Amino acid sequence: MPYLELPDVKLFYRVDDHTDAWTKPQTVLFVHGFTETSEAWRAWVPHFSRRYRMIRIDQRGFGESGPVSSDFPLTTDLFVDDLVRIIGQVSAEPVHLVGGKSGGISVAMLAATRPDLVRSITLASSIVTPPKGEGWLDHMDRHGMRSWARQTMRNRLGSKMPERGIDWWVDMMGATAVSTAHAYLRWVGAIDIREDIKRIKCPTLVIGTHAAGKDRDALSAWQKTIPGSELAIVPIDGYHAAGTDPDATARITLEFIARVGGPHEMRI
Repeated sequence: MPYLELPDVKLFYRVDDHTDAWTKPQTVLFVHGFTETSEAWRAWVPHFSRRYRMIRIDQRGFGESGPVSSDFPLTTDLFVDDLVRIIGQVSAEPVHLVGGKSGGISVAMLAATRPDLVRSITLASSIVTPPKGEGWLDHMDRHGMRSWARQTMRNRLGSKMPERGIDWWVDMMGATAVSTAHAYLRWVGAIDIREDIKRIKCPTLVIGTHAAGKDRDALSAWQKTIPGSELAIVPIDGYHAAGTDPDATARITLEFIARVGGPHEMRI
């Protein structure tokens, strides 16, 4: 599997491309959220890979990209720079980006600071201010990542997710190193990009659910500050739209990208 080798990390990414071999499709880059990996987008592959070239990354600190130490200085600029370098490696053209939960922070900031690299962005259940993570680190230190993941998973994925689905997500998210969680939560716990997103000029879709904090009222408060942006609500009670109902969320995203991105095949 491919890596992007940087001086301090090897960033892992997956390429899913089932387009016709004689075409040159546009690229869509997927950025996962806290304690996830590129596998968080697994169910999106059938929807996207026949029409677009999908790139799914393991963010710095997660999955095959490896953990970081508890005191590692994660920053917004660092995450954005990782995306810039990934895009430089995988595409000669601007890309569409899809960010899930806190993965949307770096996606939004890339759009605000490097519009030359971005065709459109989709922010699925994303945040622009710190998450409510009181007691998370204490639980992780005392009982481990898997225990924390299981304790928080039902609210994340909603009432209709089967227990086998809960178990799968616990396995994936519970594999994250506690040290990475410390470094990441120190960064995201101080985040506030409400002023930055006002600079986004590319087509933008924000996706929410019926869950508190991810509903229309909560998201529209900042979504409306992004010029020309759109808001879509998936009628589910889990707050993680991309994971709770990946089929509905992927279809909404696919329709948006097809509508705003022009011909899905780049002309060569």
